[in-house]
Amino acid sequence: MLANLIMEAKHTVIFSGAGMSTESGIPDFRSATQGMWRHKDPAKLASTYALEHNRDEFVAFYRARIEGLQTCAPHDGHRILAEWEQRGLVHSIITQNVDGFHALAGSRYVAELHGTISRVHCQHCARVYSAVHYLEEEGTVCECGGFLRPSVVLFGESLPDDAVDMAERETYAADLFIVLGSSLQVSPANLFPQVAKRNGAKFVIVNMEPTELDYLADLVVHERKIGEVLAEANKIICTNE
Repeated sequence: MLANLIMEAKHTVIFSGAGMSTESGIPDFRSATQGMWRHKDPAKLASTYALEHNRDEFVAFYRARIEGLQTCAPHDGHRILAEWEQRGLVHSIITQNVDGFHALAGSRYVAELHGTISRVHCQHCARVYSAVHYLEEEGTVCECGGFLRPSVVLFGESLPDDAVDMAERETYAADLFIVLGSSLQVSPANLFPQVAKRNGAKFVIVNMEPTELDYLADLVVHERKIGEVLAEANKIICTNE
């Protein structure tokens, strides 16, 4: 059914969440409370307050996250979405994830609602560096002397206007809206699939656990890996092309 919906659609939009990243071996945000962060709240470390008033722990937290990403990579699901974009089967991706793996896999039209941890930028001059720069001894200092921070949306900051504007445009244009690996609990991001459905789009959810919006969906897939589901759909699509 998923393959048929994709082949019949004129404008397919993907909405990806943490479940897409965990299949690449990236722990979800809350799992960071384990290990060295067991007695600390990541939400407090990933905040504007920590950036200004608790900078040592802010840097340590993000260095640990960036270092952890060095052993991870996009999985088959990311690559299939990029291939579908090239073939005109997927038109855009809206993502809550900050790993940058959609772009790394080759997807070009991606709205990163929460920014990306694949880059850091200077608080003073806005110069951009690769995230691996943050792992160096003086990796938090820009050439201008300003402080470097990951290019993610911190608690206390607004979502980036350009990403939100793109997400809104694509949501209204969609006649097929596919959610991959999101619990759909975080606002305002969880409004996009609801708007798409109200606007007449077919609505698909692929998520390991049930979500609060399952009742709205035309197709729901639980307890399956996203990469496997997309691979199966891709085989059917390729057979019918």
